[in-house]
Amino acid sequence: SVLSRYENQITILSDYLEEFPETDEPVWILGRQHHLNTDKSKLLLDISARLWFTYRRKFSPIGGTGPSSDAGWGCMLRCGQMMLAQALICRHLGRDWQWEKHKKQPEEYHRILRCFLDRKDCCYSIHQMAQMGVGEGKSIGEWFGPNTVAQVLKKLALFDEWNSLAVYVSMDNTVVIEDIKKMCWSPAQSSGVAHSSAHLHRSALGQNKNTAGLCPGWKPLLLIIPLRLGINHINPVYIDTFKECFKMPQSLGALGGKPNNAYYFIGFLGNELIYLDPHTTQSFVDSEENGTVDDESFHCQQAPHRMKIMNLDPSVALGFFCKEECDFDNWCSLVQKEILKQQSLRMFELVQKHPPHWPPFIPPTKPEVTTTGAELIESTDKLFELEEEFEILSV
Repeated sequence: SVLSRYENQITILSDYLEEFPETDEPVWILGRQHHLNTDKSKLLLDISARLWFTYRRKFSPIGGTGPSSDAGWGCMLRCGQMMLAQALICRHLGRDWQWEKHKKQPEEYHRILRCFLDRKDCCYSIHQMAQMGVGEGKSIGEWFGPNTVAQVLKKLALFDEWNSLAVYVSMDNTVVIEDIKKMCWSPAQSSGVAHSSAHLHRSALGQNKNTAGLCPGWKPLLLIIPLRLGINHINPVYIDTFKECFKMPQSLGALGGKPNNAYYFIGFLGNELIYLDPHTTQSFVDSEENGTVDDESFHCQQAPHRMKIMNLDPSVALGFFCKEECDFDNWCSLVQKEILKQQSLRMFELVQKHPPHWPPFIPPTKPEVTTTGAELIESTDKLFELEEEFEILSV
């Protein structure tokens, strides 16, 4: 509880610039441009539409005997949830979808939200992420970095048949076009897994089984690029290209912040980053009997926080979503034009072919198991068995 109180007070006041200034400079939010002088209300609506995941308390203990709150340690996991949720919104509702308080929302929206509820049977819950993190060397209750969260999301996505995402996490600051196309065009595996249909209807891992996910075709791509943009502080040479990433229509923002203090960055104004802050502790919320969720606490309805880019810790992870192959091709063109034009100290590399000195790329597939991912990782022992299977599959 002491750590929780400390976390909620840790933000340096100089970083909190609550009200937007009077300026002619555009504001960029996840690939959309806004002008404060003409459409400030649209800007605020755009920001409040993003799903906002924060610390929660009074959920069922993680692993049965673990913590019942993530206050003080779960901020990067919550930021990872926010980035992934934005990808799912783009996949099912579109980037221009807006949320309004008390307005009826489509079923897909509530289904997305149910994926992130703080329950062990929800595919991207704090329970699933914390326990999958054990396989990445992180104890339950230990703080994650951006790359660890990316690896956890990649593994959990294998069990998510409804959204059917291909999650690619770049290695060595290099994005390989050949590998991504191989992964996204891989025929979906039916895998012959004997699921319990009754359980699937109860679980967010497989509600209303989506046969479209079993057809060959381009799997929507969640691309995460972990980066180190300096040694102890961000190198100023990266600032302009970092900002360019928020302008791309495929942008999912960035994970980062300060040591042990994570934020979800969604845009910028000038040399200030705009972010959603998970460091607010709220009570656990469950779904209603009809499947809807009381969603007001999942949207930040106050002016967003901003911080100077130079105050950013150099360890970050960029996120992008490409629903169709043409979106990915367009992203590659934008990277060539805006990121790779730097002749020195590029943020990352984009290459056509798989580097010959790397291990062969094998698209990850769902392990052959007879239960869902939610049940599979309820115990640490089973988790390590799963981790060994993943190592064999993904090399």
